[in-house]
Amino acid sequence: MFEHFETDAIRIQTKRTGEKEHSTPLFLTSSFVFDDAEHARALFAEEVTGNQYTRFSNPNTTELIDKLCSLEHTEDGIATASGMSAVFTSVFGLVKSGDHIVSARAIFGSTHQIFANILPRFGVTTTYVDINKPELWEPAFQENTKIVYIETPSNPGLDIVDLAWVAALCKKKKAILIVDNCFCSPYIQRPADFGADIVVHSATKYLDGQGRVIAGIILGKKEYIQPIRYMARNTGPSLSPMNAWIISKSLETLAVRMDRHSENAMKLAEFLEQSPDVELVRYPFLPNDPGYAIAKKQMKSGGGIVSFVIKGGVDRARKFLDALKWFSLTANLGDTRTTVTHPTSTTHSKLTEAERLAVGILPGLIRVSVGLEHIDDIIAEVKQALANSK
Repeated sequence: MFEHFETDAIRIQTKRTGEKEHSTPLFLTSSFVFDDAEHARALFAEEVTGNQYTRFSNPNTTELIDKLCSLEHTEDGIATASGMSAVFTSVFGLVKSGDHIVSARAIFGSTHQIFANILPRFGVTTTYVDINKPELWEPAFQENTKIVYIETPSNPGLDIVDLAWVAALCKKKKAILIVDNCFCSPYIQRPADFGADIVVHSATKYLDGQGRVIAGIILGKKEYIQPIRYMARNTGPSLSPMNAWIISKSLETLAVRMDRHSENAMKLAEFLEQSPDVELVRYPFLPNDPGYAIAKKQMKSGGGIVSFVIKGGVDRARKFLDALKWFSLTANLGDTRTTVTHPTSTTHSKLTEAERLAVGILPGLIRVSVGLEHIDDIIAEVKQALANSK
């Protein structure tokens, strides 16, 4: 709509009502009235556009999707009740019994549970591939491969996948590429620009940015969103108008927030690199990070997540967490406040030890979602926790 990201994020909104409001109002209604019987028939026959029922659409969710389609450079989309409902609905809306999925091994724990334990009940199988072994990707495809699923950066190891390379492979194999863009937001990375067919978000994270709501987003090409929308409308993982309104307002500050998140995260990563208490630091924009070259090609900045391995394994990691004075110990991320978690014992605890090690989740790995506090305070907090966890 506009030339610049920030203006779209602020100025795309619902048509002003007769009340002449400046800010988009909340449409807290379960249903909508029809002009007459013919209007009702035409709406349900999809001959005309309009709202029927909030499980299908609502002006607040429509505004949110219109805005995000513009920001992500996608054609269409839907909003869902959580990030995991977005992941599940995007996949389940496109597969049938007998289909096959190729997935990067480094994915979120709950996504792994869907692929490993839920989809097989419906006759859908998954083959995992390592991000750092691209030569193994093409052999993983089968004649019935329908979807390729990746996260980049991955959670929590921050592995980077070359989006253009994977998209070209999917085009060659006639597979649908789904990319979880949660860690970046469209401000930092637009997977559709590199050939992704579907982009999913846990809008709970950076799109909200203040730890207030649960929400998911599915964006992409119309031909793929159509069957996904059919699945969502008939199974019901709809986003509430209130939460859609909150996230749409949050998008107005996304650019300035992501700039600060990235600036703070880079400085924290540089500090951790110099610490004798740290074995390994992962941050996409560190020059010695394995994914640096690709990250610089497809990301505007390094994002707000830093992962590091503390010397001393699980015991030292727990002592570090307990030594923190004001960081929030929580599994959430993308908040204005710095949050910290230990993936081995929380978000990825359902994986076997072998599965965790295969994707770089070492026993001493700690994930930091770097907030918007002053960087000197953030570094001081980490420094004292490292000292007091020995």
